[in-house]
Amino acid sequence: MVRNAMRTAAAVTAAMVLLGGCGLRRHKYDNPISKDTQQPDKVLFDKAINDIEHSRFEVARLLLQNLINTYDTSEYLAKAKLAIADAWYREGGAHGLAQAEAEYKDFILFYPQMEEAAEAQQKVCDIHYKQMEKPDRDPMHTLRAEQECKDLLLKFPNSKFAPTAQQRLREIQEVLAEAEFRVGILYEKKGSFPAAANRLQGVADQFPLFSKADEALWQVAESYHRMGDKFENQQVSAYQRIVKDYPLSPHAEDARAQLEVMKRPIPEADPTRVAQQKYELENRTKQGPMGHFWGMFSGHPNMTTAAKSGAPQMEGLRPTIPQSVPQTAARPDLGVNDVTIEQPGGANAALDKGADVRAPGAAGTAPPATGATTPAATDLPANANAPKPAAPGAITPETTTETQKMTPAQQKKAYAEQVKKMQQAAKVAAAERKKKEAQQAEAVKAAKEKNRKKQQEQEQKQAEQKQPEQETKKQ
Repeated sequence: MVRNAMRTAAAVTAAMVLLGGCGLRRHKYDNPISKDTQQPDKVLFDKAINDIEHSRFEVARLLLQNLINTYDTSEYLAKAKLAIADAWYREGGAHGLAQAEAEYKDFILFYPQMEEAAEAQQKVCDIHYKQMEKPDRDPMHTLRAEQECKDLLLKFPNSKFAPTAQQRLREIQEVLAEAEFRVGILYEKKGSFPAAANRLQGVADQFPLFSKADEALWQVAESYHRMGDKFENQQVSAYQRIVKDYPLSPHAEDARAQLEVMKRPIPEADPTRVAQQKYELENRTKQGPMGHFWGMFSGHPNMTTAAKSGAPQMEGLRPTIPQSVPQTAARPDLGVNDVTIEQPGGANAALDKGADVRAPGAAGTAPPATGATTPAATDLPANANAPKPAAPGAITPETTTETQKMTPAQQKKAYAEQVKKMQQAAKVAAAERKKKEAQQAEAVKAAKEKNRKKQQEQEQKQAEQKQPEQETKKQ
């Protein structure tokens, strides 16, 4: 008996699935026309909407196209064009979504003042939003989704779809920032600290709502620290931004201690950023164990860590110039030159006025008389002909002559000694750097301990001040 009941239930379930797949299940349409009339164009429109609700998309599109071609003055033309796009959107698939995007773009072009234009723009944003991939994959749909959501906020700022598009934009920028963040971390692991600092600095500057913006700034400071004392100001700026803009970050205390050791000013935390970070921590959604497991097999990115408040960045990702590049090389007018062309020869030619033409020993010139001064001699300073000191390690005529006098065995021995000296100098420099880093780490540790004790004393004082008040309330 029980077995027969289970078979019957399975048969009924299979029949329901087949009926739903055959298009008998109804999915209600979002934008129907409630006007009750028996006009032929309205009858065609209602029939097409009924076909869309029952997943008969091709039949619905044929009816709607027939309505547009036959009744060119109908009041349902705009609704019919929007319904064609909705039919493609519901059909789905790469081909269907591409056709839906083209139809929605045409609707916005022909009917930009209608309320449904904002909805059409939101559907275009959703088309690319649903096709977004993980940060380490092709960012084409991610960039397209960002641009379409920005267009919605710019063209229809007062639309009811604007808040949804704003949250979509935060989530999209979370994915873009994660991609840039991973590239910066990869550069840092490879030892390319200028490239890492440039990438991570761009992430922190252009995506301030990124969930790992504080971590990016911390890695920026570490990269500049590895680049040497020349970039100490950039390192300090990263620490100050962590303290000011991300006061609830796990790195805030360490950044404050670093600034104290470096004897640099410690900024106050921004109250607005404090409130915003508290809101994010309270409203952040966490991915469950099953979601984390299935996320490995999903192509869609995880956006649970995206911000829930704050204005998203409305400008696109702009590449920046690394701080290690000299400023003269970063000038915009570097490739612009004022070049003039002049025919040589003539009485006022620049070639005839050169100092080398009248110099002693020049071809076609007579030597100067005894006691006479040449123009070139009067123009030169007193020590112009003095030999310049050679740079350390530079090849001079003297060293070349000495090397030529050596035998091959002596040259090999001299080269080995030079390499040995260079290795010893590198070891000494590395030991000094490690010693300096150890001293700095000890100073940071002492500063953190000092701040901790200071905070405990403040909490103890506050507790002592509150104790008489509590006793008074009890009495």
